[in-house]
Amino acid sequence: MSKTAFVTGGTGFVGSHLVEELLRRGADEVRCLVRSDPKWLADLDVEYVRGDLSDIDTLWAALDGTTHVYHVAGLTRAPNWDPFYEVNVQGTLNLMGAVKHAAPNVERVLVTSSLAAVGRCDDGVATEQAALEPVSRYGKSKAQMEEALREPHEMTETESYAEALPLTVVRPPAVYGPRDRDILDFFRAVDRHVCPIVGGGQSPLSLVHVRDLAAGMVDASLHPAAVGETYHLGSPHLYAWREVKQVATDALDTWAVTVPVPGPLVSAVGAVAEAWGGLTGTYPALNRDKAREIRHACTACSTEKAQQDFDYQPRTPLDEGVAATIQWYQRHGWL
Repeated sequence: MSKTAFVTGGTGFVGSHLVEELLRRGADEVRCLVRSDPKWLADLDVEYVRGDLSDIDTLWAALDGTTHVYHVAGLTRAPNWDPFYEVNVQGTLNLMGAVKHAAPNVERVLVTSSLAAVGRCDDGVATEQAALEPVSRYGKSKAQMEEALREPHEMTETESYAEALPLTVVRPPAVYGPRDRDILDFFRAVDRHVCPIVGGGQSPLSLVHVRDLAAGMVDASLHPAAVGETYHLGSPHLYAWREVKQVATDALDTWAVTVPVPGPLVSAVGAVAEAWGGLTGTYPALNRDKAREIRHACTACSTEKAQQDFDYQPRTPLDEGVAATIQWYQRHGWL
């Protein structure tokens, strides 16, 4: 891969694995936007670009000579709408404007959205043609981000960024793997012999290992058929929660009792956690907004389009991926 890549969000869970995948494929140079702590990038052969998505001059300088841009940075939780818009919508537009003018020969710009942008889905399994009906502020911000890419912008005169740049958008569903903290809580509960399942666990679930996602993102960024397209990068197999429970108990060599959690209880717990966070100066992962997403947003998506266009093929079996993830948690004292 004879390329110069610029990555936002490289210090995070998905972004750090993406950086590793780029290096594994032999990218000539990988530049990563870093606000302060390089975190998982500390031991990797990358160039740090100090700043954030509001630093236009920094973005322009960092993008000089870039062939591929991977926009992974994003805000996943906040107590109100304004930070979501500032980071996920305006921050993306800032980056696109910088790419348009500082990297005129860019070969691809890959933008990371989320299945949360789809939100409600009457069909149960979302395709790329599904209407965007997000139910959370995070999902709404990702939907608005996608819409903003398709609207005319003053930086491109009468064109949209989707027309002016070689864009590809990817929407991951639930992602698991080493370094993830969101699904860690589920594994901790199972380790304590409790398997909480919202609403009886009847809805299908797309669950992708982070390394498979990273490989799919790079593949999408290199294939000519992916220009101007949007893809769901999940799992070809749709899982039931009982399957996830089984592989988790096997990997932990334990047992767990399935505890159905009524939807209203999830909302109540989210409200209580948010209220407590207000008293302690924190904002919890489970809050009222996240509770709406858990209860009402689509959790499954089809990968057929990605399979057809660039042979997207996740290769990590769920049992192997979960076992390796749990071993990583245990080695690092997270579990």
